Amino acid sequence: MQALIGGRPSGGLFPSFHHPPSPVAASITVPFCRLTIQKSSLLLSFPTSGLDLSAFGLNPFSGGAIKAINGSVSAYVSPWDEEPYEILPNGKKAYLDEQDIVTFLDPPKELIPLDPASYNPAAYLWKKIEDIPEQRRHRLLYLLNPWFISRAWEIAGTRYEDAKLAKKSSSNLLSGEPGAKALEYYYCRTSGGSFPISWTNFLKMAIFCSNKGQIYGRFIAGETMLAQFASSFYPLYFAVKPHKEVMSTEQPCDLAYEFGDGLLDIQDCPEGFPKPSKHPHPFDDEVWVYIRHIGPGVSVGQAWQEGKMLQQVPRKLCGEILMVRDYFATGPDLH
Repeated sequence: MQALIGGRPSGGLFPSFHHPPSPVAASITVPFCRLTIQKSSLLLSFPTSGLDLSAFGLNPFSGGAIKAINGSVSAYVSPWDEEPYEILPNGKKAYLDEQDIVTFLDPPKELIPLDPASYNPAAYLWKKIEDIPEQRRHRLLYLLNPWFISRAWEIAGTRYEDAKLAKKSSSNLLSGEPGAKALEYYYCRTSGGSFPISWTNFLKMAIFCSNKGQIYGRFIAGETMLAQFASSFYPLYFAVKPHKEVMSTEQPCDLAYEFGDGLLDIQDCPEGFPKPSKHPHPFDDEVWVYIRHIGPGVSVGQAWQEGKMLQQVPRKLCGEILMVRDYFATGPDLH
């Protein structure tokens, strides 16, 4: 089988749907072929209802019809109008570009390349995320279970083996690109236990640039009364710092979010944001979130409580955190 030696089959399930390769894609070899939903027991194990992200304005797998034309339902959709997908038994769509990422993070043994050195896993993951349209990337939040999120952190570590790939960033704002928007919103999901302060495993995050050029951010709790109360009185601001190593593990990273004591001197917070205030414990105890970019608009992080005391042993506040940018957020409904 070609997939066993790291090659791409000469044909494809949907050869006419492929777009011109990106610069990253041109330099990598696809490690395995795509599995269809009917043939993949892994994908069939996912609950078709997904997770309830309606509180965040997300509506996964909305609609069951293929295409409505003049009031009638048609089974044909031009490949130029929509990305390749499969129809599940319940009538919902499963997009193949998303399935590729799921299968790559946990491939069946028969699809694992014999020579891992034949390709860069981080480059392949970057390309696959890049293939997903911006309006569908948020679906990764419920397609990737907690183990997959931790696996994404591990794979992202191979990005630093490629000098060109290591320079890429998931965010124009974080990389300081000219003309970048001064405010970006993200949806986040943790892979481990809940964040402190009785938050759910689903969070929101804002990244913004002050008039002085310093980049700050803020974690925003969910939609419960307790979460809204905590978000108003403890807004959990952080400063974005250039950081190339996770202090506790000495693993490479791209940057870090430093929480400090919370009393940041931010004179120009985005409209509707509360003023910075002292962080509650444990966020006031030298908490850092270390970030690795894994694709356009997508990153993964680790939150560590480093501790103020010299003899204090650092501990992870949760598992890894998947962060997916919301390209269409207007802002006021996320404060």
